[in-house]
This record gives sequence, C-alpha cells and structure tokens, in this order.
Amino acid sequence: MGARIVIALGGNALGTNLPEQYKAVKVTAKAIVDLIEQGHEVVIAHGNGPQVGMIQNAMTELTRSDPKKYIPCPLSVCVAMSQGYIGYDLQNEIREELLDRGMDRGVATVLTQVEVDPADPAFLNPTKPIGAFMTKEEAEQLVKERDYQVIEDAGRGYRRVVASPRPISIIEIKTIQSLVENNHVVVACGGGGIPVFRTEGNHLKGAAAVIDKDFAAECLAESLNADLLIILTAVEKVAIHFGTPTQEWLSHLSPAEARRYAESGEFAPGSMLPKVQAAVKFAESRSGRKALITQLEKAGDAMKGKTGTVISI
Repeated sequence: MGARIVIALGGNALGTNLPEQYKAVKVTAKAIVDLIEQGHEVVIAHGNGPQVGMIQNAMTELTRSDPKKYIPCPLSVCVAMSQGYIGYDLQNEIREELLDRGMDRGVATVLTQVEVDPADPAFLNPTKPIGAFMTKEEAEQLVKERDYQVIEDAGRGYRRVVASPRPISIIEIKTIQSLVENNHVVVACGGGGIPVFRTEGNHLKGAAAVIDKDFAAECLAESLNADLLIILTAVEKVAIHFGTPTQEWLSHLSPAEARRYAESGEFAPGSMLPKVQAAVKFAESRSGRKALITQLEKAGDAMKGKTGTVISI
C-alpha cells in the first residue's frame, strides 16, 4: 500500500506570468505523477505569492483607469482567481501526464475556502510576501503611491507584504475527502485557500489576507489523515547558518531540534521558517507521521531517503 501524501508546492516555482507557469507545471506534473505511479495517493496544495500580487496589481490599475466602471477587487477574490488559473494549468498537465503513462484517473481542482480567526494578530502585523520582487526604489514608490507595506525578502529584493493568519479549518474538506477516497488526484487549498470568517448564521465573509500555503497544506494533511507532508522549496535540504561559510545541511530533525533552531533565528520569516513550523506541527500531530522538505526535482530521491530534510519524532 502506498502512502497518502499532501504536497505543498511553492507559488514562486510556478513563475510570475502565464508562459512561465505553463512551462513550470509540465515539470511539476512529471514529479507528481512519478509518486502516483509508485502507488501513492497525492493531494496538491500550492502557493500564489507572485500570482495573487500580479492579479491585484492588474485589478488596481483597471480601477485607476476608470473608477466609474471598475470597482476595487478584494484580496480574497484575487486569491480565488489565482486558485482557478493555477489549478487549471496543474490539473490539465497532471491529467495529460497520467494518460501518457496509461493511467486514466480523474484530476480536479477544488475552489477551497479556509477559515481564519478575525482576531488573529497577523492582521496587525503583515508578513506574507506577495507579488514580484522589486528594487528598493520601486518598493519605496509603491509605499508612497499606494501605502503598501514592504519588506526585504531573504536577500532577493523587496516585496509587498499582507496579513497571513493561521488556518483553522478547511470548509470544503468533505468534498476533498470524497474525491481522494474515490481515487481522484486533487488540487486544493490553492494559495493557502480563500481566507474567510464565519459571520452571522452560515455566512462566510472573505478576509483581506493570504494564508501561508505551508500552514494550509499542513491543515489539509491533518484533515485528510495523511501519512506524509512534502513541502517543496528552492533548496534541496534545510540548512543552518544559511549563506555563510559555516552553512550546514540537515538530513533529519526532531521537532524539538527544529523548534530550537527556529527560535534562535536560523530560518528566514516568509521563507524557510513557515515551512519548518508547518513540518513540525504535522510531525507532532500523530505518531508515525513525518514531513519532508526538499526541491521539486529531488522529490523522488528524497522519498527514497537519498536527500531532503525529514522532520519526524
């Protein structure tokens, strides 16, 4: 019997425009279908940092060009748009790769809402980078013109930051569960899910936020009783003293070790830190569960224990 695996795919790995995304998902689909071919159940969550920023910037420019015709587009709606167009490419490429290998299996994207707490302190301290990387001068211009909050992102440039509350529950989890149990490949919680509050009665209201896809994937993995959470990133393994002469790659971490490194500031906020925190949470959620952090291209080798960083008790 194969494992039930939830994969968290970074939004930066999908490119910053449609042509880049189309090329990227072809590579992604092959790596995912490799795991399916080995007998595993696979559910894919993905980020949307560059994409949701692109969408909101485009909507903002439309509003500016003709405010009587176009109204401002809420960030939650921009997240929904990003789920649709990223999911469209992912499900088509995964389906094509499955059929090319003689596997006729349903592939579906579930437009997913994720509940957050309106009192989450994240709303007072935006930390989630979205949109394209900018120079310092470009960032300062956006701060002046649009009152955006920006940060320097892990030495790669400046980016806008928005609130990133923690996920509480996945609204469409029963639908996702049913699809998985009936042997479908599911793309869900795209961009961390559409952030919503529960309000009066049964109403759900969109929140001005972008949920971190690593925490959303962890919530999804727990909710689906998954065996393994794979968090894909730009590096082959987690490292301490990253980018220094004393850099050290780590093959295995206990939750306690990972937490200690995180508390000492070894992992960059908005980059490796949420990945490690999500991995720790999943590893501690039930005996026998483990999380794996690695590159997309190395996922197959990492599953065989040849690379990657495993976090487990």
